[in-house]
Amino acid sequence: YLDSIPMLVISGQVRYDTMSVSTGLHLRAMGDQEYDIIRSVDRMTKYCEMIIDPMRIRYCLEKAFFLANAGRPGPCWLDIPLNVQAAIIETDDLVGFDAEDYMAGGTGWAEPSSHSIPADEKGKGEYRELLPPKVEEKTAEAIIDKIRHAKRPVINAGNGIRIGAAHEVFLRVAEKLQIPVVTGADSIDCIWDEHPLYIGKGGNVGDRPGNFAIQNSDLVLSLGSRLSFRQVGYRFETWAREAYVIYNDIDAEELKKPTVHVDMPVHADVKDLLSVMDRVLDKHTVPEMDEAQKAAQAEWLSICQGWKRDYPVVQRRHFEEGAENAANVYAFARIMSEKLNEDQIVVVGNGSAVVVCGHGNVVKKGQRFISNSAIASMGYGLPAAIGCCVADHSQDIILVTGDGSIQMNIQELQTVIGNRMPIKIFMINNGGYHSIRQTQKNFFGEPLVGVGVDSGDLTFPDMEKISGAYGFPYVSIHSNAECAEKVEQTLAMEGPVFCEVFVTMDQNFEPKASSKKLPDGSMISAPLEDLYPFLPEEEMDKIMLIPRVGAAKPSEEKKN
Repeated sequence: YLDSIPMLVISGQVRYDTMSVSTGLHLRAMGDQEYDIIRSVDRMTKYCEMIIDPMRIRYCLEKAFFLANAGRPGPCWLDIPLNVQAAIIETDDLVGFDAEDYMAGGTGWAEPSSHSIPADEKGKGEYRELLPPKVEEKTAEAIIDKIRHAKRPVINAGNGIRIGAAHEVFLRVAEKLQIPVVTGADSIDCIWDEHPLYIGKGGNVGDRPGNFAIQNSDLVLSLGSRLSFRQVGYRFETWAREAYVIYNDIDAEELKKPTVHVDMPVHADVKDLLSVMDRVLDKHTVPEMDEAQKAAQAEWLSICQGWKRDYPVVQRRHFEEGAENAANVYAFARIMSEKLNEDQIVVVGNGSAVVVCGHGNVVKKGQRFISNSAIASMGYGLPAAIGCCVADHSQDIILVTGDGSIQMNIQELQTVIGNRMPIKIFMINNGGYHSIRQTQKNFFGEPLVGVGVDSGDLTFPDMEKISGAYGFPYVSIHSNAECAEKVEQTLAMEGPVFCEVFVTMDQNFEPKASSKKLPDGSMISAPLEDLYPFLPEEEMDKIMLIPRVGAAKPSEEKKN
């Protein structure tokens, strides 16, 4: 739901006449192993219904398929009791779903019928997503004109660009505009690292160049991003504070959030918006920039490219050998990603896998980077990699996951082996739950609880034995020096392979947003340009082209 993935779930249910809901009483359950799943999934679906009347099946299926894909995509759920599953129906008598009538405020019931919508549902209130209107050329012209009058414009590229199949037209528009591009935590594959317009990643777990660009800008064109707290930070009033913000989203409700200052809201399908902008740019209906404006934007792009060069995430110190028999996770991420092909599909789990790979991976042209950062549920990586493998049989799928996360769906290792899926699994072994370890150390100190080997109250199995029991070839990495060779060995093998990457437990996620602890014990977030580890004040003064606010000092701050 939060990742905006279209999906239809069809669940089975006990006979309706044996369910507690059929009695009108407040029973927890009446049928054998009965559960009213619809009440549970109502807040995480676009549409859900228990089908009681068999003659509604066509209507419900068509409605579910339509809503799953219309507007902002998302899941729909149909629960079908056993007696409805067994019902004999005449398909020619079934009534379909009228999407046009539904979006106009009607029921969507295609024609009168004795099996029409029950009386108690006719007036039933439900939120109906407002589908975006078609973009007019005057809207695109206004956006382009604003960009051409800006001195420091930036594109904030969100994952809606990929969801909306707008990737190709996005690249065309960005290259015609020739302005810096910043991506988000879940949209890093919108543009590749070596592209001259790509500057970095913005947000709480972004990098310095990306945040420097957004924070110093005087115009932000945000495309297909809901601008969540991960993108604008918890001190959101300081995000892009000197910028004119053009905010595009397919969901009209997102444009009304109090956490984002919006100067020009654009309720539109991002592909439609970009296609119209592309057409307008080709028609040259917007006045061109004069030489002074061109020079200002060229200088701005050069400044951003300088930040990209001078403030890399993965640095020389990450390649220095540290703890015995352990690599540095940032060194691994960089080396592993450099060995991958263009157009490769990379799936990441949670914790170190998504944060470090999001930080440290070199994204190549055509690659996909699949994550679930919106909800970040542990156990996502392995099933997601299986899904990618089913969708694309033509290549090896790369999965990077953690020793904690993989335990949540470890049974799926058999699915991989049983189907000979060419999934290369790189499992980061950092001795437990490293995200929780960092939080406890930074805010509470020792003793640690429920973290892993260092807390003494949580253990993990020997994954060499586990992977071997399932039938995986096993490779292990214990130092930076052997990363390249072992990654190449893993990638060279046919079929599924399990590579365990032992990493140090003292490497924090960096850079990242931090919080200041005030004298009264309360916390305040630093602005996104001021990421931990903190840069010297003099250096920050030179970087910031706009007035600074609440500058964070190392002596006053604690990492988040």
